[in-house]
Amino acid sequence: MTRYVIMANGRGMRWGGHLGIPKHLITVDDETLLQRLVRQIADHADDPDIVISSSDPRYDTPGARRHEPVTNELEIDRFPPELITEPVCFLYGDTYYTDRAMARIVEPEHEEDSPLRFYGDERSIVAVKAREPEAMLTHIRRVRELYLAGKIASCIGWHVYHSFTGLPFEGNQIGRHFERLDGETAGFNKPDDLKAFRRNYDLLSAGAERVLDYEAGGAGS
Repeated sequence: MTRYVIMANGRGMRWGGHLGIPKHLITVDDETLLQRLVRQIADHADDPDIVISSSDPRYDTPGARRHEPVTNELEIDRFPPELITEPVCFLYGDTYYTDRAMARIVEPEHEEDSPLRFYGDERSIVAVKAREPEAMLTHIRRVRELYLAGKIASCIGWHVYHSFTGLPFEGNQIGRHFERLDGETAGFNKPDDLKAFRRNYDLLSAGAERVLDYEAGGAGS
């Protein structure tokens, strides 16, 4: 069994209370982003343990249990170490995933696979799978320590990826252990991201292949 952690413990400053709801409660086809994610995981994964990481009771969603993170001070704390005790996949609760993207993310790992695998594109990392929990914990700790020591400017998912691969911490450089999901996800950081998504969603419903390739924000990772 793999644990799937839907990260919904950010502050949403750029969203600014648009529509009077948190961005994780945006609806697409009468489902909130959280409801959609929980359903997609359940549809594609075998006996998943689905956890929504958030202190906000509004995010309680059938099919998942909510976990209040022990520490939620820095962006890197979106990856709660207390949940990294077994193979785990982190997903972003403010992101729309196509079913095709979710199927690729949930695909079972093989023994020869990398201890960590990252998914996304140059804009954003949208999922992180840790086949070996200790590897994930090691790089989360390293990124946190580097940030607190003033050696890197921020501490987000990209820094975990660059710590793991040995790539420079600056920028969104992609190399090994990264599976591209171009045009398969959309992140909502600010109201304009939702507007851009709505303009393109009709094309997706009509069967277009890559309608999510627009200049919207990533998942903040």
